[in-house]
Amino acid sequence: MTWNWQQADWPNFTYDSTILEPLEKQFLLQSGEFIGAFRHVGPDDQDTLKIELISDEALKTSEIEGEILNRDSVQSSLRHQFGLGDDQARVPPAERGIAEMMVDLYRGFADALSDKTMFDWHSMLLSGDKTIQVIGGYRTHADPMQVVSGPIQKRTVHFEAPPSSRMTAEMKQFIAWFNDTAPKGKNPLSALTRAGIAHLYFVCIHPFEDGNGRIGRAIAEKSLAQNLGQPSLIALAYTIERKRKDYYAALERNNKEIKITNWLKYFASTILEAQQSTIKRVDFHVAKAKLYEKLRGKLNERQEKTIERVFREGIDGFKGGLSAENYISITQASRATATRDLQDLVEKGALTKTGELRHTRYHLNLSEASFEQ
Repeated sequence: MTWNWQQADWPNFTYDSTILEPLEKQFLLQSGEFIGAFRHVGPDDQDTLKIELISDEALKTSEIEGEILNRDSVQSSLRHQFGLGDDQARVPPAERGIAEMMVDLYRGFADALSDKTMFDWHSMLLSGDKTIQVIGGYRTHADPMQVVSGPIQKRTVHFEAPPSSRMTAEMKQFIAWFNDTAPKGKNPLSALTRAGIAHLYFVCIHPFEDGNGRIGRAIAEKSLAQNLGQPSLIALAYTIERKRKDYYAALERNNKEIKITNWLKYFASTILEAQQSTIKRVDFHVAKAKLYEKLRGKLNERQEKTIERVFREGIDGFKGGLSAENYISITQASRATATRDLQDLVEKGALTKTGELRHTRYHLNLSEASFEQ
């Protein structure tokens, strides 16, 4: 098997830029839409929304690698990092580390990429890992760096990265390329093209013993933010995690050749989907604030608790919708009380109702019509 880094033209990737042009235009259009939507969020709510969006990315970029973190701990650490909360003494190392990396990415998006940037991120991510030989530095082990699956007796090698002896030279070249292609660099590239190449290029070098996927996605987000001139808050990892198999399949299809048009189309489409998801979540937050304003002082304690719980489920809400059984579980109310409370929430415009009898389900009423006084 021959890998892309073994090609004579490595790392001079080639692609058809005309195919990407409409996607690049859509990205800029949606970026403006996001900025406009975010401006409708009040200052205090902007901090809350920022924590929610960044914590989701932190959780999902970890989940892609099979690491399940505690949301409350990640958000606690983020609030501390942004000066919005108390100390984080009880936050575990993994949650603290990913939060620190995401905040550093947010604050330092405009800075040039360097070895130190990535070494710091690596140290944050893996500070509590006792199995890694080199933390805060590129790998040095002599064994091949391979991405494999299957039982030991029948392993499938999905990719083999350049040997550790080449890491210093490979990463020097990568960093120079990344900074040269920045908006004010010697050879600037458009946003989606640059982010797509940056991610594939980095993960094909695979410079660290562990953490390459998380750092590779952070580099892609740094690239997008630099092209936009502000933190993107884009739901990239959130979107990738939902279609994780497609992500790994796309990487595997494009790790053997220098021609990467198909990879760039896939990654650009993923970014656009992530952008749309972020916009929807901002709209959801705005609608949430409007609904709470409309219902202020009109709900009993049980109803307030339930509405808060449904909002915590996010855009998708409860799978299949909120049921009377859900309401009873949340509030410990009797079935008769639950029925009365839910009907009252419908009449007040907080919920909509679908189905009948045991198939009855309730959903947050976030349509514009629900906010009319």
